[in-house]
Amino acid sequence: MAEKILVTSALPYANGPIHIGHAVEYIQTDIYVRFLRSCGKDVVYFCADDTHGTPIELSAAKQGLKPEEFIAGIYALHKRDFEELGVSVDWFHSTNSPENRSYAELIYGRLKEKGDIEKREIEQTFCEKDQRFLPDRFIRGTCPNCKAPDQYGDACEKCGKAYSPTDLIEPKCALCQTPPVRKHSTHLFFKLSRHEHFLQDLLQKPGFLHSGLATQLQGFFEKGLADWDISRDGPYFGFAIPGETDKYFYVWLDAPIGYIATTEKWAKETGKAKSALDYWSAESPSRIIHFIGKDIVYFHALFWPAVLKVAGLHVPNEIRVHGHLTVNGEKMSKSRGTLVAVRTYLDNLDPSYLRFFYAGNLGPGPEDFDLNLNDFRLRVNGELVNNVGNLANRALTMLAGPLEKRLAPGKEGPGKALVEAALARVPEVREAFEKLEYRSAIKIIVEISQAANGFLQTQAPWTQIKTDPEAARATLSDAADVAYLLGALLTPVIPKVTEKLFAQLGAPPLTFAALETARYPLLDRSRPIGTPEPLLPRLEEVKVNALIPPSPEQAPAQEAPKKGEKKSEKKGEQKAEKKLAEAPATQASPGAGAGAGGEPGEIEYDDFAKVSLKAGKILAAEKVAGADKLLKLTVDLGEAAPRTIVSGIALAYTPEQVTGRRVVVVTNLKPRKLKGIESKGMLLTAETGEKGLSLLDPGDVPPGSLVK
Repeated sequence: MAEKILVTSALPYANGPIHIGHAVEYIQTDIYVRFLRSCGKDVVYFCADDTHGTPIELSAAKQGLKPEEFIAGIYALHKRDFEELGVSVDWFHSTNSPENRSYAELIYGRLKEKGDIEKREIEQTFCEKDQRFLPDRFIRGTCPNCKAPDQYGDACEKCGKAYSPTDLIEPKCALCQTPPVRKHSTHLFFKLSRHEHFLQDLLQKPGFLHSGLATQLQGFFEKGLADWDISRDGPYFGFAIPGETDKYFYVWLDAPIGYIATTEKWAKETGKAKSALDYWSAESPSRIIHFIGKDIVYFHALFWPAVLKVAGLHVPNEIRVHGHLTVNGEKMSKSRGTLVAVRTYLDNLDPSYLRFFYAGNLGPGPEDFDLNLNDFRLRVNGELVNNVGNLANRALTMLAGPLEKRLAPGKEGPGKALVEAALARVPEVREAFEKLEYRSAIKIIVEISQAANGFLQTQAPWTQIKTDPEAARATLSDAADVAYLLGALLTPVIPKVTEKLFAQLGAPPLTFAALETARYPLLDRSRPIGTPEPLLPRLEEVKVNALIPPSPEQAPAQEAPKKGEKKSEKKGEQKAEKKLAEAPATQASPGAGAGAGGEPGEIEYDDFAKVSLKAGKILAAEKVAGADKLLKLTVDLGEAAPRTIVSGIALAYTPEQVTGRRVVVVTNLKPRKLKGIESKGMLLTAETGEKGLSLLDPGDVPPGSLVK
């Protein structure tokens, strides 16, 4: 019998919309699940809204709604965002459900039967005006460490110091601004401290948790595991604890039980399992995998497994932990506009761009990674649009035109060698996805697409088609085979794009399972292809930057004429820029290429020594709006960041033809603006008579190598 695999993502809190930082986890999980499905695995993927707690109760009250009405609206927003992001959950549920209440009460009853629940009296902060105990985040005051005003009751946002609410200077209730008092209450605790040996053994199990995180958790054992307070006093939006008066399950108890409740709901609605216990009973041979952020590792790796073990349920086999997302090198911030809602992104850009970029940066560990908007645009354009998309479009457009959509039979030759070399790399991609090394998988996929584009460039089917149409058909058919393979490899990452690709190829979806026995040719060459069209448009800088509008202090001020400078002088500069942008590509202008015209006069060696020449690699290229001869290039010169160079080579080369090429660059030329774009360097080219220009190639040397 095939192994049953159950995968979850952490539950989004139903207090507001999800943002692009949350999306890291849902996209990471979805890629893994789609990969498993493509491999033919028996896998289900569940998630739900986390709906209980004081913050939700208060947010609902602010809007004049009952908590149930409030979370219903959030549920609809979250479900829509999941669907449009392409997150393919088998069921999306809510913790405010009869299934969750039932399992919360069942688990609590078993913990109590085993003697793992204890009543203790504790002292808490209480607001006499609002008649409620206050969570730490509902107490504000002056930080006892740095004296910053208006800080939360658990930690200072300015200095980062953690403390108790009793340490705050002049504490106030965040709801009504009156000073709170301290009051005693009886709470229920889960005796986590009794399960130290079980948890230590669990952390040592290979594959359960990232080794570095397992080491970090040792600090809790050294201090002594603290028992967990699982109750809250009313008023509280949540489930009442059976047998108690005015006591409710703390949200952190019933939230993860939502994983089980969602399984139960799916089982009842689909009939694909008898109940959640098909997966969650201690005897079940299923494999349970949680995907979470590194901020909730303690709970998922210590408290949750202990609860499941005592309750006689299935302890998770793996906990996969990712890092946090930064935006433009900084922690996401609402005040800086970098806390971008997923809905804002989806209203402006295709989710495939974000999924591809996240995959290209995600590894198996908890490292943070950055969404730099410029890198995002350049990488997506350079790797996805210019390489993968361009390969499919170039091959299929020519096949669909003069070659009447007919493919050539497979035959011996460089095309077959290309396809077989690509197939030979499939095990590498499979292993990378299995290990959650998505960035490695994307790297290999891009290399396959680059090899196929290089093959087309060498074979030049656009020339073959004039003299030997069947040779061109064979070349393009083999390129289409590679495009078909790339569709299979990228389906877990960008399923909407590959669905379009398969339709254009006139072929059924290709899976990892099918690739285990696949042989050349991959496509059924007797079937016609479909109708080609670009798979994805290029990301436009304006649209990407619109995700995070500049704050007033960041917005560039309009440069006023300097004292004594006439408007005509400004116009003269604009005319010079226009003349430069429209100049022949061989003029020695920034990024335009080598000098042209007559032989220059002799120079001294010292003059030549002033010129810094280095090898570079073009990472991305795009046409400059309003200038037929200019390309905007992103060039790796072995420096901390790539340079932007505007080059007058657009009549000789397309953006696709130069992406990935090695070039020689004058690196110490004074920067100059062309069509409003600052160009920081100049490419060297040679005049080639009727053909125009040829980029100088320094050979296979690392970017930044000196050219002498």
